[in-house]
Amino acid sequence: MSEERPQRRPHGDRPKKRDVNGWIILDKGVGMTSTHAVAVVKRGLSAKKAGHAGTLDPLASGILPIALGEATKTVPFVMDGRKSYVFTVAWGSETTTDDTEGEVVEQTDRLPDPAEIEAFLPRFTGQVQQVPPRFSAIKIQGERAYDLARDGEVVELQPRTVEIDRLSLIHHEGNRSIIEADCGKGTYVRAIARDLGRALGCLGHIAALRRTRVGPFTEHDAVTVDAIATDPAALRPVETALSEIPSIPVSRDMAGRLMRGQSIILRGREAPLSGKVYATCNGILIAVGDVERGELVPHRVFNLGG
Repeated sequence: MSEERPQRRPHGDRPKKRDVNGWIILDKGVGMTSTHAVAVVKRGLSAKKAGHAGTLDPLASGILPIALGEATKTVPFVMDGRKSYVFTVAWGSETTTDDTEGEVVEQTDRLPDPAEIEAFLPRFTGQVQQVPPRFSAIKIQGERAYDLARDGEVVELQPRTVEIDRLSLIHHEGNRSIIEADCGKGTYVRAIARDLGRALGCLGHIAALRRTRVGPFTEHDAVTVDAIATDPAALRPVETALSEIPSIPVSRDMAGRLMRGQSIILRGREAPLSGKVYATCNGILIAVGDVERGELVPHRVFNLGG
């Protein structure tokens, strides 16, 4: 009796990858990794290329900007932007990971009252020296800190300067406080909860965390995983990431020079004398660069057609 061979799936059944350029501002749910989120969006839009602007822990929810195609060239502008969070601190214990996923390493019966918390918050704003959590993505001699910590190695991370613009207590009840934060690149909210707990003498760790803003993107821009393939407005233009720097229109000839990596001379009263700008031609993004003494030097050029 002959063996029946399994039928091969026709190549036509597999969606063909296509050029997709723009930003998806994903409202990531709890439990999903940032890498998985990118894969879901990339698959949902059959996109050739994708990446994200700022990792969000699996236990955190909220804004995860995902860049597709030419938008990946603008990721640094988003990552360098300010970020906002709403987080819940559980008082009374500290954990190995500074959140609910880790093991409790120390406990206390002391709990703070709202007045105490508000009195201490100003100590953690401005330029602050912060030691990142041991379970973080920071590299130590080429290895991720969380990998070393999981292997049982003692991880000693050096303090670094971060900027925290605002900390506001918005609700307090029992052993839980909800706090809002506006901060700069590289700030660990888990470390804020840990350090605040130590300063108050009551210990603390993150019980819930939601990111509400990354650079120019807010919750108002966010879409769910289910809406990605069905909502045409979900895909935002590449230049959305550049909204915090000036835009200048250029002629077709100037656009051609920029596309070849050549600098151009800017003329007219509206032309900036210095600083970072992006150039457009007939409404199409052409390049991002720096203006030096009236000359635009392109650093990134874009192939968006038109």
